[in-house]
Amino acid sequence: MSSQADRYAIYYMPHPDSALWRFGSAVLGYDAASGDSVPQIAPDGFDVASWRLLTADPRAYGFHATIKAPFRLAQGVDEQQLVAEFGRFAAAQASFDLPRLEAAAIEARAGKGAFIALVEPVAKPATPALLALEHAAVEAFEPLRAPLTDKEFARRLPERLTERERGNLDRYGYPFVHEDFRFHLTLTGLVPATQVEAALTGLTGLHAGQVGDGPVPVDGLALFRQDAGEPNFRVLTRVPFGGIKE
Repeated sequence: MSSQADRYAIYYMPHPDSALWRFGSAVLGYDAASGDSVPQIAPDGFDVASWRLLTADPRAYGFHATIKAPFRLAQGVDEQQLVAEFGRFAAAQASFDLPRLEAAAIEARAGKGAFIALVEPVAKPATPALLALEHAAVEAFEPLRAPLTDKEFARRLPERLTERERGNLDRYGYPFVHEDFRFHLTLTGLVPATQVEAALTGLTGLHAGQVGDGPVPVDGLALFRQDAGEPNFRVLTRVPFGGIKE
């Protein structure tokens, strides 16, 4: 099957009216709920032009945390079926809160830099309800996913993966699931090593000033779509959870 087909992804996104959503969208310069570019903010030490380059890769995906990584639909499955299944899945979930998120450097690469993302406090264990949600979503939507093409498989750089991550890639089309899942709301592409500390400090300050303290509600999931041949993902539907809040 050609890779030139619509792709879908199941993401956590903050409510589009929330301060967190506005913050993340402004850092990236793109609002995936509306599909529009938005005025971009840059942390201290960066001009908007250079910051736009550093956020080019995550901008295409919109502000999100991956729950089920981008996939094409399996043969015989259409968007209507996916949307219906997505609605049923979300209706069966219960809302919960994450602790206040913090900016952190992730996936550090020796001498090359790191990515900056919002994550759960690194000194605390991951929220069990979040891990359970990821596990359930990965498994529930696997039957609707088309196998990776050879090009898609190679793009994941399987030669750099651990044995378990390679097994995940073979089984689920994505290396970082289940035990290897790490919740993160990406804010940058790869930031050069000499600029990581400045980016981290600046984003921490912006996050504190624009979002503030308090827990982060996980009360719904979003289904994103990337139209064939188009660079950006956009929210197709966001469905609130139907269960009682935990």
